Amino acid sequence: MKQPSLDKLMEKVDSKYTLVIVVAKRARSIMEEGKHEDLSKGVKSVSISLEEISKSTSSYECIPDEHSAC
Repeated sequence: MKQPSLDKLMEKVDSKYTLVIVVAKRARSIMEEGKHEDLSKGVKSVSISLEEISKSTSSYECIPDEHSAC
């Protein structure tokens, strides 16, 4: 599986930090589910999550708190 470009990914999120957090959380949930069809093909969960974000099949919601603003 070819990795999506950083430019394409940055169109989906507001910062590189957000991208890292969103990808890591989605990759963990893919591993916990263990049912994704690409896992059996040897594709890493991080690659799957990057692909989902680039295709907009996975998204995130920023919830502001007292320490951060969205």
